[in-house]
Amino acid sequence: MIKVLVVGQTPPPVHGQAVMIQKLLEGQFKYIKLYHVNMAFSADIDEVGRFSFGKIFHLLSVIIRIIWMRFRHGIDVLYYPPAGPNKVPMYRDFAILILTRWLFSRTVFHFHAGGLSELVATLSLPERWLARLAYYHADCAIRLATLNPEDGKQLQAKQDIVIPYGLEDNYITGHHKQNQIPKILFVAVLSPSKGVNILLDACKLLKDDGFQFTLELMGRFHSVEFEKSVKKKVVSFGLSSYVTFLGVKTGNDKWQAFSKTDIFCFPSFYEAETFGLVVLEAMQFELPVVTTCWRGIPSLVHDGETGYLVAIKDAEAVAAKLRLLLENENKRKMMGKRGREIYLQEFTLEEWYKRMEQAFLDVTKK
Repeated sequence: MIKVLVVGQTPPPVHGQAVMIQKLLEGQFKYIKLYHVNMAFSADIDEVGRFSFGKIFHLLSVIIRIIWMRFRHGIDVLYYPPAGPNKVPMYRDFAILILTRWLFSRTVFHFHAGGLSELVATLSLPERWLARLAYYHADCAIRLATLNPEDGKQLQAKQDIVIPYGLEDNYITGHHKQNQIPKILFVAVLSPSKGVNILLDACKLLKDDGFQFTLELMGRFHSVEFEKSVKKKVVSFGLSSYVTFLGVKTGNDKWQAFSKTDIFCFPSFYEAETFGLVVLEAMQFELPVVTTCWRGIPSLVHDGETGYLVAIKDAEAVAAKLRLLLENENKRKMMGKRGREIYLQEFTLEEWYKRMEQAFLDVTKK
């Protein structure tokens, strides 16, 4: 039995990386046994990537617990999700990895966020020296799609592999949409780089063209300032009767929202985007997807088959593709059904567990 120490955050807050680390810990494996040290540096999504003195004390606690778990249970493999292109969590990684990584015979880096190697290339000489001690020469680097930055290769990992996410099937059988006016759904942290403003700009174009639709935005605002600016834009664009803010929804409430939707739109250009887990959730619920040709997202959405891919920051392109779907209910249904078929073929949770277990087995054979 291979013993693996998983060092990573589980919800809260709810975001892709935390959710998938929780799923990993919940998995039933035949050949590996997982232990966990929680990196609970952020209790809410707006704290992610930001410095606070409380995080310093938690950092010391994490380091102590890693060392204790290593010797208490005789663990050989360290599993760690490196930071994205943000210096605050990068410095956190420096402290944790330099002080603990050498205790383990194998290290697996899972790049849930992308772009770390691009940040490392911009660092000063002292910072690059610390980055080399912390990040270089991992035994295995996992990324989520071939189109993502090759962080593992750039940081000279001994093995670089691609394992896309998988999700359990939450599809609500027997439900039939009864929307007389088509409903568009967006799910993510409500922040500029997730494309919220781009989507609102596209909706104004659709409204001005006379299209009927509603838009639901699910998620927490990144900041109070951004919330004010978005709600002001909704009013100034004359979209108040079109747009509903759902806030954060989880569990069955979240799945109900997906099941009652006609189109999913996710115009992200988020700096650390790697996969777009919410896109996979939308495909699971037979939703056609309008999203961006950005990082690993095109590995999910087949342009013209399960939805449409557009360039980032292009509201007119988003509006044009939404227009095609609003005009054609049969196209929406056809694309949605094909998206669900691809999910069932390639992106189930069971398939993800198999690939993850094999990755740990492979790394211990070398």
